[in-house]
Amino acid sequence: MKKLVQIITNTNLEGKLIHVALLVFRIALSLELIVAHGLKKLGVGVAEVEQVPNPLHLPEAFNSLFADAANLVFPVFVIFGLFTRVAVLPILAVTLTGYFILHWNDALLIKDTPFMYSLCYLFLFFVGPGKYSIDNYLRRI
Repeated sequence: MKKLVQIITNTNLEGKLIHVALLVFRIALSLELIVAHGLKKLGVGVAEVEQVPNPLHLPEAFNSLFADAANLVFPVFVIFGLFTRVAVLPILAVTLTGYFILHWNDALLIKDTPFMYSLCYLFLFFVGPGKYSIDNYLRRI
């Protein structure tokens, strides 16, 4: 019984399990971002292409390209753990803009989506991709 309590209450973040958890977290989070938000911007799975909001009044072509890349390209980098911390930055730019500028005055049920994405990608920014990533391989060579 004592051994079971020790296993359950273990706060040591070393070992294989944390790296597997980071791998699964990176993949699930980024696939969700691609499927739920990225593909709509290409018109996949919806009746018409989702228009990208431009709350910062950037040039329209740049705004659209940046948002599309943040929802489609950079999550792929995160999935593979390739330049993860750098790849997370454009994603955070879009999600934090969505939370603090676009949805700040909206109901909690609307602004919780960009908040949760921001929180999750901030976590990956600070913790890194883990051992099962291309970043880890590149760091070792």
